[in-house]
Amino acid sequence: MKNTVTYITTFLAGTFLLLANISNAQSVINPAATDDDVEIGVVEHLDDYLPDSISLINEAGDQVWLSDLIDKPTILNFVYYRCPGICSPLMEAVAGVMDKSDLVPGEDYQVLTISFDPRETIDLGIRKKTNYLQLMNNPEKVEEAKTGWLFFVSDSASILKATSATGFKYKKTGNDFLHAASLIVVSPDEKITRYLNGLYFLPFEWKMAIVEASKGQSGPTLNKVLRFCYSYDPQGQTYVLNVTKVSGTIIMFFALVLLLFLVLKPKKKVN
Repeated sequence: MKNTVTYITTFLAGTFLLLANISNAQSVINPAATDDDVEIGVVEHLDDYLPDSISLINEAGDQVWLSDLIDKPTILNFVYYRCPGICSPLMEAVAGVMDKSDLVPGEDYQVLTISFDPRETIDLGIRKKTNYLQLMNNPEKVEEAKTGWLFFVSDSASILKATSATGFKYKKTGNDFLHAASLIVVSPDEKITRYLNGLYFLPFEWKMAIVEASKGQSGPTLNKVLRFCYSYDPQGQTYVLNVTKVSGTIIMFFALVLLLFLVLKPKKKVN
């Protein structure tokens, strides 16, 4: 019995050290890290308020202020329209969940997609909007999204102010950018209430985030388990399953269960 417990304990320690070494060797970036020093990712600023004087160019080519646009629960979506990586899957996911949700875009909430590349023009944003609206299957939702899903571009100063306030961190590399996939949910009084990270959103999660934002209630990110399981690969510009973390966690869990069973199981009485 004692030898068995010693073996299990040694196994657990060895497994932990092995997983730590492999994890440190991985060249991936956590898409939702909370370290203030993170270079690329999302640092959640729950309960913070958006600053004033964030200028945008709307689909009509007019200058508007972000604070004037937010009069209902609002989902901010930072992308750049030329993105060859995760921006397209992210906006496809937005189109998909808007199509499935029973909430009405433009009335119950709105989505504001903002390019963080100051070189881009609103013409490109309008073309992208047309493409993503075509992915929606419900004709009624398409009509609602025309006024409830708005696209913008902006200048470098306003982009920096908006992304810094929301904790959206990205890095220019060549002609493109490295960044995470995240949506920021804001209340009608411009308070950040929730983050929706990743490339897939459940209608229930979407609705709950919007309803809570309408009440000014902030809440923790629901997909922290997904964040633990997935990491962002900057070279492939996609999310990859972190096999080390997932398999390591499973191994550690069952090893711990086995150890507790061996330690706590009743001893057989010797006649």
